Amino acid sequence: MLDLAQFEWLSFDCYGTLIDWESGILGYLQPLLEVKGRFASDEEVLSLYSELEPRQQTGPYRTYREVLSGVVRDVGRELRFPVTPTDAAGLADSIRDWEPFPDTIDALRRLQSRYKLAILSNIDDDLFAYSAAKLQIHFDSVLTAQRLRSYKPSPENFRALLRRLGIERERLLHVAESLYHDVAPARSLGIATVWVNRRQGRAAAASKLASVKPNLEVRNLAELAAMAVSPA
Repeated sequence: MLDLAQFEWLSFDCYGTLIDWESGILGYLQPLLEVKGRFASDEEVLSLYSELEPRQQTGPYRTYREVLSGVVRDVGRELRFPVTPTDAAGLADSIRDWEPFPDTIDALRRLQSRYKLAILSNIDDDLFAYSAAKLQIHFDSVLTAQRLRSYKPSPENFRALLRRLGIERERLLHVAESLYHDVAPARSLGIATVWVNRRQGRAAAASKLASVKPNLEVRNLAELAAMAVSPA
């Protein structure tokens, strides 16, 4: 059993973990498909996204806005519809409307009573600002892909986080929904992880699966907060 008392810091992936990015992704792409006269189920769209986004994050660094524009263009190629510059830019623009999961804000407030909290996210600073306002708490440290010019699952993102926090890996617990982007690279460095398994048996999700075992699995952040913080 993971001893939650040993950690000083909790770091979080944001999108998929704190912010309901799948509703946001589908909320943009499904209406776009309808306008273009194409049909794909939610599961098909999410499965396609889980493959296309990591491809766009390889190679020389580009902003997340550029990554998401590339994803939309790739979706157009896969499903055979034309993508205008406005279509391509729209997915990143929609992030301002993506909402936290219902359990997120209360759980973060409870966890902040015991731990220092950090964000490690594949995002641009200006896009995260929209989400930060919705999360309603002050994070003790925020490290974005834009600042690092690198995307998870690069282990360097996690090394940079440890340097930023000025702690040994044993004092950090990383909390994330994505096995591929977060749990696997963190575990490769000996950083303890919590998998927030929001898939709950669904066949498709916006993040790829990976063959890695987290130190702890929970269904949501409320479950983690209940384990980590005693009732007042």
